[in-house]
Amino acid sequence: MTIAVRSARSEDAEEIATIFAHYVEHSDATFVETPPSEEEWRSRIEAATLPFLVALEGQRVLGFARLTQWRDKDAYRGTAEDAVYVAPAATGRGIGGALLGALIDRAGGSGIREIIAVIADTGDEASMRLHLAAGFNERGRLTRVGHKHGRWLDTTLLQLSLR
Repeated sequence: MTIAVRSARSEDAEEIATIFAHYVEHSDATFVETPPSEEEWRSRIEAATLPFLVALEGQRVLGFARLTQWRDKDAYRGTAEDAVYVAPAATGRGIGGALLGALIDRAGGSGIREIIAVIADTGDEASMRLHLAAGFNERGRLTRVGHKHGRWLDTTLLQLSLR
């Protein structure tokens, strides 16, 4: 079946919440420790001013990607942070690449000039490979900045310039 990418809708909140909860509970890919509720995701979708996308197979959400403001300071208005999550059963099918590609394509139209990826150093290189393949460049490393599942974790910062 074909994978389609479109803007997230309120009715996608339940599946987005389920996908993200997996990563919160079973990985260090996110430093979030309590999964947001379906209602919280619905509010985020409805309040989004930057691209928030889902990948679909038929009507089933297989992943999501979104941009959020990099920092809460006016001078950062052209810089966003990306997030890409794929349902565990759907990894390895190119869904992350399709989501990230669509997110990048839509970012410029939202006034974004720079996209930052913050990738946790968990020993799983999939996110790093995904971003490097999309043209991101490594810009730095922050050591022992997150603590999850009983260990301190580093993050690697990557950046993609759109202009």
